[in-house]
Amino acid sequence: MTPVELAAVAGVVLSLALAYFPGLKKWYDAKDTQTKAQIMGGLLVAVALAVFGLSCANLYLLVECSVNGAKELLSVLIAALVANQGAYMLMVRPFKSSASQ
Repeated sequence: MTPVELAAVAGVVLSLALAYFPGLKKWYDAKDTQTKAQIMGGLLVAVALAVFGLSCANLYLLVECSVNGAKELLSVLIAALVANQGAYMLMVRPFKSSASQ
């Protein structure tokens, strides 16, 4: 699995977990829109940094532990953000709209 694929999977999993896991859903739904965006962005940055950290620690070689690896980290983060928003738009938002009617 490439780093970008891993980040995309992480983005989808985070989106679905915060939308459907009962304890997380209740906690996350109580937040305002800006706070939700900050939480999700922070989690996705944490995932991207974890990918880089694991690579630098030689535990799971996903990206180079170098300037080029840090640049790749940016593409990993973008992939996670895109996947996260795509998952929300396709698998969460339609059900929230129908539930509120």
